[in-house]
Amino acid sequence: MHIVIMGCGRVGTALARRIDELGHTVSVIDQNPESFRRLGPRFRGAQIKGNGFDRATLIDAGIEKADAFAAVSSGDNSNIISARVAREIFGVRHVVARIYDPKRAQVYERLGIPTVATVPWTADRLFSELMAQSSEQVWRDPTGSVSLSRVVFDDRWVGRRLTDFEEQTSIRAAFLTRFGEAIVPTDSTVLQHGDTLYGLIAHQNHAAALQAALEPPEANE
Repeated sequence: MHIVIMGCGRVGTALARRIDELGHTVSVIDQNPESFRRLGPRFRGAQIKGNGFDRATLIDAGIEKADAFAAVSSGDNSNIISARVAREIFGVRHVVARIYDPKRAQVYERLGIPTVATVPWTADRLFSELMAQSSEQVWRDPTGSVSLSRVVFDDRWVGRRLTDFEEQTSIRAAFLTRFGEAIVPTDSTVLQHGDTLYGLIAHQNHAAALQAALEPPEANE
């Protein structure tokens, strides 16, 4: 993967180092070249001086081939503008922005841009959003017959009832997180942009169920 990060503060530095250590390529953008010192001598990624919402700067950082983009500077406006440029102009699929104002964060979540507003878990949530291109098992019962997994689903499920998703995939929805809060779904729950879904899956159906989640909803008869 190639990941572009705007902002080389404490969060941006921690995120860039973690991605670099995993062997992915990463470019870090910051207006202040002194900020790059935080990355340390072992950092192998690119260091780009400039504004994260400037197209030329983003192209220098490799945005055209990027799999993900994170805006983690100290300014809400800069973060959301750069995130929208990455998503809408360059078509980057996985985009996440750090927003200090929780109320504004909810608005941008509804626009389809995952945001992080709570400082203590910023780096972990950003890492999870950027790397969430495959489902992940988070718990398994001692007998191995049932597991709880974070389930990645096709974007075309957004706006559809979760009960329809369960029927098509054979995944039983346990809970989902929305705007940083856990929600126990009901029969009327509808999937939204930014939802993180956790589902229970029988061992014998595990691979098939996760593959079914990546398929679009079946057409209504």
